[in-house]
Amino acid sequence: MSVAVLIAIGGLTTVGIYLITARSLSRIILGFSLLGHAAVLALLTAGGPPGAAPIADQTAPELSANPVPQALALTAIVISFGLTLFLLALARRQQTLSGDDLVEDDLEDRRIAEETAA
Repeated sequence: MSVAVLIAIGGLTTVGIYLITARSLSRIILGFSLLGHAAVLALLTAGGPPGAAPIADQTAPELSANPVPQALALTAIVISFGLTLFLLALARRQQTLSGDDLVEDDLEDRRIAEETAA
């Protein structure tokens, strides 16, 4: 496993988490996108070294590549795409209703926190 790939995964994860904690929906969307890319890169890296195609009766099992990380990476791509579309729909609705994409504080959540503190 290359150190550069590990640094790239760590950098994508760090920047993604930083962007998710922002108040702007556009930054949150970018943060989740970066986290999705980091997950795919981590899954493909966890797959190990490349091997022969895993086709039955053509390669020895110990020489073939593991297809599970590739299937998990494809699943992560689909989930990331669905989450991005959902967040884009939320951002569009927020833009239509309020004119900006800032996430506001939940007044009910703040009221419950004040009651619990008292």
